[in-house]
Amino acid sequence: MEKSNIVFIGKKPVNNYVLACMTLIKSGHNEVVVKARGRNISHAVNVVEVLRNRYLPDAEVADIKIGTESIKGGDGPTNVSTIDIHVKAKA
Repeated sequence: MEKSNIVFIGKKPVNNYVLACMTLIKSGHNEVVVKARGRNISHAVNVVEVLRNRYLPDAEVADIKIGTESIKGGDGPTNVSTIDIHVKAKA
């Protein structure tokens, strides 16, 4: 079974997610996908910028995908924005 290279962004501090990305890269993944929904999208962008500017200056953003998910709730379906940021580390 292949190990996942996805980091889901939530409400923890930025450095926790940066550490998760660094761990994936150091364990052999040359690409990490940072995923977020809703208000956490700005948090995901901060994670990628800290990763690129402070820890991996040679890393580059390979792709950014945006979209919308429909979530069913008590008040009916709600649309939530999503983002997937693909970060490639040069070996």
